[in-house]
Amino acid sequence: MLKRFISLLYIALFIFQLSSNYAQNKPEKEIVIAFLTDIHVQPERNAIEGFKKAINKVNELNPDYVITGGDLIFDALAVSFERADSLFNIYNELIKQIKAPVYNTIGNHEIFGWYEKSGVSRDHEFFGKKLYQSKLGKTFYSANLGGIKLFVLDSIEEVPEKGRYYGYVNEEQLNWLKDELSKTDTLTPIILTTHIPLLTTFSQIRNGSMAANERGLVVENSKDVFDLFKRHNLRLVLQGHLHMYEDINIQNKIRIITGGAVSARWWTGPNEGLEEGFVLIKIKDDKITADYIDYGWEVNK
Repeated sequence: MLKRFISLLYIALFIFQLSSNYAQNKPEKEIVIAFLTDIHVQPERNAIEGFKKAINKVNELNPDYVITGGDLIFDALAVSFERADSLFNIYNELIKQIKAPVYNTIGNHEIFGWYEKSGVSRDHEFFGKKLYQSKLGKTFYSANLGGIKLFVLDSIEEVPEKGRYYGYVNEEQLNWLKDELSKTDTLTPIILTTHIPLLTTFSQIRNGSMAANERGLVVENSKDVFDLFKRHNLRLVLQGHLHMYEDINIQNKIRIITGGAVSARWWTGPNEGLEEGFVLIKIKDDKITADYIDYGWEVNK
């Protein structure tokens, strides 16, 4: 009888510890996040004024945090250093106007000189992702958003042929994720951000239910990424790249949102009927709501 009592006591203590951990890690208030992806800021196409208008709308909505989903500029892949450097400078100046803390994600268009037409030597001191790192910091990292843990991934890798990219989370990041998750309470709510999608219906919508995805559209080893989170409380995946708005609910546990595009069709108007915009996300307890916000920019005609 004593042994049974002690066993029950241990079980009760274990359950209490779990509930205590959850209470400690659970956000105390509603968390509001603005997710802005595929901004493609540039001096042309009235993009600077368009992005300013989006920023004004973000500030009006007063989120706690802003997360960007990559393709922040247009374009570092195929241009000279002077042009690429100036684009990053424009972006950095503009995001100073955002009142909330900003967490950036690298996209394929932030990578300097990968396209041969850029004429950039691979020995250039800022070649590849080095220019992004010098301007915006790490390409993958984690952060605490009021009790929610944010993981930002770099999902762009170069294929052996120069000037081509594909979606992949490399071994360095997978090892980093394992280490970070080993130090993360399994009940802590997690948001994962990637430019190239981990999961999408894009190809099936365009080409039919049996269509396969192309290398540049999705992360090839997305299952490896998802598997790392099996024992953790992954609640939300934010992704960009496709200029479409998509909201997938997996087993009523994980939401996967492809966030449209601040630039819509690269600042030339709606993209396949989707207006320029960003996603406003509200997280309270176990409830997540998401709304696509058209901030009202119009093409100059």
